[in-house]
Amino acid sequence: MSVKSAAVTSVAVRTIATGVHRHWLLGLIGSNVNQCSIAPRSSTAYRDGVQASTVTSHPTVPLLRHRPLGHVRRWRNPPVYRPLVDLSTMEERNLIITYRFDRATIQELCTQLEPDLISAIRHPSGIPPQVQVLSVLHFLACGSFQTTVVMASGMSQPMFSNVLSRVLSALLKHMRSYIIFPQVEDLPTVKGDFYALGHIPSIIGAIDGTHVALVPPHSSEQVYRNRKSYHSMNVQMVCLANQYISHVNATFPGSVHDAYRMWNSSIPYVMGQLQRHCVRLLGDSGYPNLSWLLTPVRNPRTRAEERYSEAHGRTRRVIEQTFGLLKARFWCLHMTGGSLFYSPKKVCQIIVACCMLHNLALRRQVPFLQEDGPDGRVVAAVEPMDSDEEEAEEEDIDYRDSVIQQYFQ
Repeated sequence: MSVKSAAVTSVAVRTIATGVHRHWLLGLIGSNVNQCSIAPRSSTAYRDGVQASTVTSHPTVPLLRHRPLGHVRRWRNPPVYRPLVDLSTMEERNLIITYRFDRATIQELCTQLEPDLISAIRHPSGIPPQVQVLSVLHFLACGSFQTTVVMASGMSQPMFSNVLSRVLSALLKHMRSYIIFPQVEDLPTVKGDFYALGHIPSIIGAIDGTHVALVPPHSSEQVYRNRKSYHSMNVQMVCLANQYISHVNATFPGSVHDAYRMWNSSIPYVMGQLQRHCVRLLGDSGYPNLSWLLTPVRNPRTRAEERYSEAHGRTRRVIEQTFGLLKARFWCLHMTGGSLFYSPKKVCQIIVACCMLHNLALRRQVPFLQEDGPDGRVVAAVEPMDSDEEEAEEEDIDYRDSVIQQYFQ
């Protein structure tokens, strides 16, 4: 036996004899540890210079890889996530109250998102796509903390946080199939629906903004403080006469003015493309009066202007009703649900996802069951009309005057 092999063997024997973990030994004998074993070592004992006997210090013992002496490997059972909700056993009313959708709509949504949700599961015992979708719908509907939602979904809070991001990303991939601005072939029907509300011609949408409260980032807190002295995202929406959301922009902080938000969105470009069809939007006094945007008369002086302003208010009220229905259906957007404890980017994703689900509920004609909010109060399905917005400059009033003279004289 060479001197080096004898030294390694001696160290191995002493290591096992003392029960010391073998990680230190691996550094000595290197990568050939799998082929190493401790051979018997014979030594001669002497006492007072007299040979006593020849003994064997230890039998042949194979080295264990990354295990201390006497360690017994225990296989841990893989985690199993059991769906705590069975759609087949829940009543239709309870499904709508808890998840805001009926059984058929939930199954359709799960089928659409299933490819993206299954591809993100790394373990065969991962969370089923149906449980992921139901947990996120419950969170959006109740507007509560994640810890409250996970109690009914059978997962931990960190895992639900990952599930929320996963479901939102999967849902936003289908945004263009849920939020659609009126196409050319749809314009006659859309104009007819708006004309039935207030007898104003050529209207294809009502535009306005609403605020969704959030906890702002510390670096830019003042940017998110709105004129009502709380932090929010200033969300711009355009809706149809049936409260269908045809446009949403949730990227601006609460301090941004409505007119600035509109000019920096896609609305001017879209309306410019439809200008040859002589269509208009309705907006409040916070927007400028343009050739494609009608605003109310600030100080009506004639009976015709008064009738136009009344008709304008009746027609534009549909956007306030849309805001109220959206926030009543998804309490996470309502003030009674508190502020969203997420980054502005995540809050924007939540808002757009809620708008998509709102349109899905209208498309599938899911009834809205008004219930008490998180604080016990009844959530109103109509948001009060906001008249505190600073008035914008009137740029083009010729078309508005012609509408007043032709239809309200």
